[in-house]
Amino acid sequence: MHYYIDTEFIDDGKTIDLISIGIVSGDGREYYAQSTEFTIDKASPWVREHVLMHLKLCPSISTPSVYSLGTVYGAQSRHKQGQCVDQWRERIHNCPWRTREQIAHEVKSFIGDDIPEFHAWCAGYDWVVLCQLFGTMMDLPSGWPHYIRDLQYVLDERGITDEMLPPQEEQSHNALADARYIQKIWQVLDGKR
Repeated sequence: MHYYIDTEFIDDGKTIDLISIGIVSGDGREYYAQSTEFTIDKASPWVREHVLMHLKLCPSISTPSVYSLGTVYGAQSRHKQGQCVDQWRERIHNCPWRTREQIAHEVKSFIGDDIPEFHAWCAGYDWVVLCQLFGTMMDLPSGWPHYIRDLQYVLDERGITDEMLPPQEEQSHNALADARYIQKIWQVLDGKR
C-alpha cells in the first residue's frame, strides 16, 4: 500500500530533530503526531514562524488568546511530564503530543503488516527522520523498504514546475496537510484525478 509522508523538523547542520509527522495511507487513513522531544531553542527563525506557530495544542489545554512560542514551550513541557490526561486520568487520544518511542510504536501499528511503499516530496530528511524513530535504517520493521519514493524526482523527470501544480488548499508546513497534498499530487501524476 502507498503511504504519503511529510515531516517537520529542526535541522542544525548536524542533527535532524523531528517536530511532527503526518502520514496518509492509500486507503484514506491518516496519522499525525508532534514530538515532545525536539529542542525548541535550536529552531531557526523560519521554523519558529512557519512550523512551530502552527502546531496543534492538546484539547485539554484551553486555547490561548495569543498563540506564541511560549505556548509551544508550555505544551511541550506539560506533555514531557505526562500531564496530558483527562478527568478520568486516561491519556487523551486526540492529543497530538507524543514521545518518539510512542510515535514509532503508533507508526508501526498504523502501517500494520503491510509492505509499505513510502512517498514524500524532497524526501531526504523525511526519510532520515522516519528511520531515526526506529534507531537506524537497519532497525526499520521487517518488510519495510530501505528507500522512499521522491515526488520531486518525478516532477523534474516530467518537466513539471511548482507553478504547474494545483495549489495546496490547507496550511502548508503542517505535516498532515502536506502529506495530504503529496497524495493529491501523486494521484494527479498517476492520472487518478
